Amino acid sequence: MPVVKKEGKDTIIFVSKEDHSTPSSIVLPEPEAKPGLLLPNGQINWSCPCLGGMATGPCGLEFREAFSCFHFSKTDPKGSDCFDAFKTMQACMSNYPSIYANKDTDSEDMNSDGKTMQELSDNASSGEVKKQNDQKTNS
Repeated sequence: MPVVKKEGKDTIIFVSKEDHSTPSSIVLPEPEAKPGLLLPNGQINWSCPCLGGMATGPCGLEFREAFSCFHFSKTDPKGSDCFDAFKTMQACMSNYPSIYANKDTDSEDMNSDGKTMQELSDNASSGEVKKQNDQKTNS
């Protein structure tokens, strides 16, 4: 029989070889099935980590509307009836670039200076690229 001793916040349990030789009688409960994207009733599980937290935040409502529209869409091609919902979501996300920045920028999208092709396109319209090229040729 184990001896239990309490010392302050600690609990010390002394056991014998006989105590260790007896198999445990503790029965662990069956692990609960963790729902994925879809709940058993077919609804979307908005707390699924697979959504990356997109269902919350400043554009969470717009994301949920667009994602729901796409998921439950019956049109061919799927989601073609959801253009307005995705457009609304994209407009919202563009208002929060620090939260919804594109974290998956490929190296293909970068030039040798580390700028994305979109940045180059934006800068070209302002004449910045021309100034940079003039400075390089004068060096």
